[in-house]
Amino acid sequence: MKKNVLIFSALLVGISALLLAGVKTDYAHSVNFANYHTYSWIKVQAGNQLWQDRIMRDVDQALEQKGWQKMPSGGQVGVTAFGKTHNVPSFETFYDGLGGGWGWRGFGGEGIATTTEENDREGMLTVDLFDQQNKHLIWRGMATNSLSGNPEKNAKNLDKQVEDMFKNFPPKPKG
Repeated sequence: MKKNVLIFSALLVGISALLLAGVKTDYAHSVNFANYHTYSWIKVQAGNQLWQDRIMRDVDQALEQKGWQKMPSGGQVGVTAFGKTHNVPSFETFYDGLGGGWGWRGFGGEGIATTTEENDREGMLTVDLFDQQNKHLIWRGMATNSLSGNPEKNAKNLDKQVEDMFKNFPPKPKG
């Protein structure tokens, strides 16, 4: 019974992580993105040089697929990207009592609740695009995802999130 509870709990945590993972974008609705064709990097900041390089590569690929051209400096749009990781606590409570495992302490049964805290690693990436002429933010993409202990899996997740981030880019002007 306890094994089933542990399996169920692990599945619930996994599903929760998938639901919390996601990509969000926002943009200046008054901006006509058809006026932009070039970009330059302003800054990339992440945990280490390997991640900075991966972020730049993925964003470069996404923008170039949309027809934008990278310039060493002087592009119409300036790009910044910030990646960070942090611990997110999760709590799991197990009950002993009537029926074992999930005992609901019904029918007068005594029960003991045990709560454990675990820390999950979560990564967040924010990519901003600025109009270089007036320095206004014109687009922002944010991605959040649970990280594993497997760097290859995390790199694939980054690829997918940047792809999703730029899926509907450039945004159509609001009429």
